[in-house]
Amino acid sequence: MAVPKSKSSKARRDKRRTSNERIKIKGFVECSQCHEMKLPHRVCRACGYYDGKDVLNV
Repeated sequence: MAVPKSKSSKARRDKRRTSNERIKIKGFVECSQCHEMKLPHRVCRACGYYDGKDVLNV
């Protein structure tokens, strides 16, 4: 079993852990109707459009 030669500092440990956290940002796209930012492949909450069609009454 591998054993570290010396103790890793808290700063070094935390720098290693935060690199995984930064990847989890979701991508947003612009709505084609109202130009608000929305999640892709979902109905726009601002105008209620999806794929150029009125889906929700907002």
